[in-house]
Amino acid sequence: MEYGIVLFRTIFIYFLIIVVFRLMGKREIGQLSIIDFVVSIMIAELAVISIESPEEPMLQSLLGIGVLLVVQIIFAYISLKSDKVREIIDGKPAVIIDRGKIDENEMKKQRYNFDDLLVQLREDGVSKVSDVEFAILEPSGKLSVMKKDEDEGEDEEGQKHFPLPLILDGKLQYDHLKRLNKTELWLRQELKKLGYRDLKKISLCSLESGGIFFIDTIDESD
Repeated sequence: MEYGIVLFRTIFIYFLIIVVFRLMGKREIGQLSIIDFVVSIMIAELAVISIESPEEPMLQSLLGIGVLLVVQIIFAYISLKSDKVREIIDGKPAVIIDRGKIDENEMKKQRYNFDDLLVQLREDGVSKVSDVEFAILEPSGKLSVMKKDEDEGEDEEGQKHFPLPLILDGKLQYDHLKRLNKTELWLRQELKKLGYRDLKKISLCSLESGGIFFIDTIDESD
């Protein structure tokens, strides 16, 4: 009888976890934030307890999984509305190499050492640090690399830059503007030329190669 209960619970929990993670949203394992990772571990632990302890009511584990699901969905909704909360939950990208120069201060802030840098560069097919124009440490821990021989991100003045977002969810990204040596006035003037006067209606704006803007406006139905 006990084996039958374990079998039933295993199958039931298996499909339940699939449903739970579908409701939590789609992300690759390597892109999980710290909170996503913690919630995943806790759900897995509750699932194991339910399977390994057939004498215990299954409702206890299901209640715990349900609470974690609700908390995760609430955090996800709040992070969509608030960039501050999103930064706390998911973190933000850190520029490790900027125009060929390693930012050691940023590495210290991220507790990121040269061994980590070299390993991730090799994983990206880069054998020499001198070949890198930009390297950004993503919140997931992945290193995004742009080599010096790549012509992406080159503006009208021929200066390279990593295509960082200048506007997110209608809000200016001042640190990214500063990194590009641009001002809010410059951005507003450039967008006005393109017919965009209200920055709050722009969900994403970034400066692509050749000084071309990529702009996506907020869906009015949202």
